[in-house]
Amino acid sequence: MIRVGIGGWVFAPWRGTFYPKGLSQADELTYASRHVTSIEINATFYRTQSATSFRRWHDQVPDDFIFSIKGPRTATHRRVLNDAAPSVERFLSSGIVELGHKLGPILWQLPKTMRFNEASITAFFTLLPKRIDQWKLRHVLEVGHESFVTPQFVTLARAHEIAIAFVDSAGHPALCDVTADFVYARLRRSEEAEPTGYPQAALDIWTKRFRAWATGEEPSDVSRLRPEAGSAPRERDCFVYFISGAKVHAPAAARALLERLGS
Repeated sequence: MIRVGIGGWVFAPWRGTFYPKGLSQADELTYASRHVTSIEINATFYRTQSATSFRRWHDQVPDDFIFSIKGPRTATHRRVLNDAAPSVERFLSSGIVELGHKLGPILWQLPKTMRFNEASITAFFTLLPKRIDQWKLRHVLEVGHESFVTPQFVTLARAHEIAIAFVDSAGHPALCDVTADFVYARLRRSEEAEPTGYPQAALDIWTKRFRAWATGEEPSDVSRLRPEAGSAPRERDCFVYFISGAKVHAPAAARALLERLGS
């Protein structure tokens, strides 16, 4: 399954452009979830959300909808990742399981100034459980410093089955190695002059890439630091979000990609 969506659903410039005029803010999630197939929840990055909120979000979207969630910055934006255990545990016990089968990947976003330190990253990975009760957890790490562009990081992420977020942005290192049983991408180059955010040719390229990843293949036009050796192709879920850049066009970009994918 290739899930395509946007970051958050509360954004004033979408009112009257993506959201119909007169739509109440309380109905924006309901509307958005009928036009994209996933949403990355941003609010959890800034503060702890309640179980009641997760339950309400669960009930507002279709049964086959998936949320991804940002882990809190209190866990990732610290000098010593080894000390993040209390923040990670508080977040995981805050009620995210109220999303049930609509709970998708959890994105842990490191600050762009943080350099790769194998011992520190290993310690952080060990804090991320594979399950909560009967629910499987999928974890993603987004990095911003060039020091992470090393085969050692890819090997480490693969050993812990943590996905490395692919970030399409001039300000982020391009890491395209698949290290888990799913692919997670954040596309941040939407342009104001393009009604669909990304040019048509670029959307065609991304369509081809995600189709390759989803079938267990590797796109021919991306480089990898440490390709998987001798492994048979296996189908993968893909999650792609249009964020940042000309954010006003993010919903249009998501819809354009979904149309190309036949969703």
